[in-house]
Amino acid sequence: MARRRALVTGAASGIGAACATRLAADGIDVVTADQAAGADERVDVSDEQSVVALRDRVGAVDVLVNSAGIVGPSAPLVDLDLTSWRRTFAVNTDGTFLMCRAFAPAMVRHGWGRIVNVASIAAKDGNPAQSAYSGSKAAVIALTKSLGKELATTGVLVNVVAPAAVVTPMNATTDPAVLARSQSLTPMGRFGTAEEIAELIAWLSSDAVSFSTGAVYDASGGRATY
Repeated sequence: MARRRALVTGAASGIGAACATRLAADGIDVVTADQAAGADERVDVSDEQSVVALRDRVGAVDVLVNSAGIVGPSAPLVDLDLTSWRRTFAVNTDGTFLMCRAFAPAMVRHGWGRIVNVASIAAKDGNPAQSAYSGSKAAVIALTKSLGKELATTGVLVNVVAPAAVVTPMNATTDPAVLARSQSLTPMGRFGTAEEIAELIAWLSSDAVSFSTGAVYDASGGRATY
């Protein structure tokens, strides 16, 4: 049996990088993609032509992990400018849509595939002063539920992970008050690690998952309420 191939976006650091390492440990050939330096491929997931070009270069993959994302502005909704709002949705939501649209068809043709999208517990709770981030990640959850149903009989499973705050470079620039609030709401009383999230994503990328699609998996240290 040929080795499976995975494509991980946002893989230059944080959860994406941890996922690439963890999937490789399972014997999967991993292609990393990011807008930042350090990945195998350069891509702007918010740009349709960039995503199409990535697909043309990489070809078909068996596993797609959509980890690319940005926190966006940390401010009250009434103080947000439309440009920042749209940029957050462009990366987090449009990026997930464009990557799924580009790579899912080949998975369907092959009769097997795993797509794992990365959302956030903010998508469920709605973090104050993070309406753009919370809203864009909530859209990722809804997108995943829809696509999971669409592909349910094809052998391609589509699921989404909703982490609470994780120690990553992305969160290094997040408002400390937002992070403090997140930690105070987490019963375990700590932030998660990228490696912990990658462990869950690796499972969702495997044959071990066979009767779950369009589902949301929390990795929140007990914070999840539904």
